[in-house]
Amino acid sequence: MKTTAAVLVDTTAPLELAELDIPSLDPGQVLVEIAYSGVCHTQLLEARGRRGEDRFLPHCLGHEGSGTVLKVGTRVDKVRPGDRVILSWIKGSGQDVPGTTYAWNGDRVNAGGLTTFARHAVVSENRVTVLPQTVGLRDAALLGCAAPTGLGAVFNTADARPGQSIAIFGTGGVGLCAVGAAAIAGCAPVIAIDLLPARLALASAMGATHILDARSADVPAELAELCPDGLDLAIEATGRPVVMEQALSAVRPRGGAAVVIGNAAHNERMALDPTQLNQGKRLLGTWGGDSLPDRDFPRYCRLLSAGTLSLASLQSDIYPLGAINQALEDLESGRAARPLIDMSLS
Repeated sequence: MKTTAAVLVDTTAPLELAELDIPSLDPGQVLVEIAYSGVCHTQLLEARGRRGEDRFLPHCLGHEGSGTVLKVGTRVDKVRPGDRVILSWIKGSGQDVPGTTYAWNGDRVNAGGLTTFARHAVVSENRVTVLPQTVGLRDAALLGCAAPTGLGAVFNTADARPGQSIAIFGTGGVGLCAVGAAAIAGCAPVIAIDLLPARLALASAMGATHILDARSADVPAELAELCPDGLDLAIEATGRPVVMEQALSAVRPRGGAAVVIGNAAHNERMALDPTQLNQGKRLLGTWGGDSLPDRDFPRYCRLLSAGTLSLASLQSDIYPLGAINQALEDLESGRAARPLIDMSLS
């Protein structure tokens, strides 16, 4: 059996569409027909060679998506053929199997435990979660990374409470999910900060009570006016070290917390003033919003099913697999908040 995949051959060149031979399944592996794949900044950094030396070229990309199980290997009991699934880089229960290798015109193409820039993918059992019938495959694709990272950063890492003030620095796909989570948690005010008016409009739709255009606003002064004692919480979702510093500066002494989500490029560094920590501020990291797929994905699905959470505003930019490079360019330029690849499109 063959499949079409977008392969990173060289970090200085666009991804190439390739017809790959799908190998036999090893124990603990699952063959999934991909329906949708999200495109995120981590994959953009990897495609552009901004995550350091890439020792696995050529290789497949993509780490969030949705699809239907076609076949399972031995020792797989979490899913069965016909199950609709969420595909996520965040490890859940099940077998943890190393990446697979595809054949391409006699050459080897590497893949990790999960890749989604393909019509079919061999994935590790612990990267799939059964999708309830009440949630569509299009929404489910964003439950693989954008939603659990943004929602989880607010619900799990920051442990947001009703009435707490919060600012989200950066309203791309993950930041927008953080805005939605802050609104659900009852935070007030919910302040969204970005350079792009279109994204700020999306943030308002997701529940932001205040928006700050960083191109023209004096962000620290505006935040100080809104919250004179400092923010209770700040979520950084830009990947820019200077913004990480701003987020920590903006939270209040004695208990304020800044959560860093964004991935900085390789070798970038943030400057840390130790007195910020001496004041009792907290600087927190997060791994996928500290979401546990078996615990949290069903909760996020319930929020979607109840209409409490909507991901529709993140789904305006849909591409066929053949336009993967355009999707990456649009993400890089900020034209698209969260490109979505629809495998049914030609």
